[in-house]
Amino acid sequence: MASKILLVDDNPDDAELTRLALERHQLGSKLVHLVDGAQAIDYLFGADADADAVARDIRFIILDLKLPKVDGMQVLERIKSDPRTRAIPVVILSSSNQERDINRSFDRGVNSYVVKPVQLDQYMDAVSTLGRYWDEINQQRATA
Repeated sequence: MASKILLVDDNPDDAELTRLALERHQLGSKLVHLVDGAQAIDYLFGADADADAVARDIRFIILDLKLPKVDGMQVLERIKSDPRTRAIPVVILSSSNQERDINRSFDRGVNSYVVKPVQLDQYMDAVSTLGRYWDEINQQRATA
């Protein structure tokens, strides 16, 4: 069964809050944090990566849109265009509430889009809820 949660976010404060929120459901230890889109692509598809094995080990991905080197939209496109990784649930967690960003994300296959709440307690509740949903409640596609 997939065990890791991949977080791609360049903001260290948001990453730490995300880890703490996931800890509410004992999910923080599963978190793999990457700080830019290039790292995410390398982690999933790089020369040292076995994309099939990596995909089987990731429960879901939390992806920010505004990333250095390779933006989140490009990372999403890469994930959803590859048959080895397209079934991994991807949740955009972004400060952008722009209709354009939301629509582009769904057009490219995102599974969920969450606008980062500004208030700390709302942020913690939102991330905690999405972590529990994707890790515990949602049924994933069976792997061979």
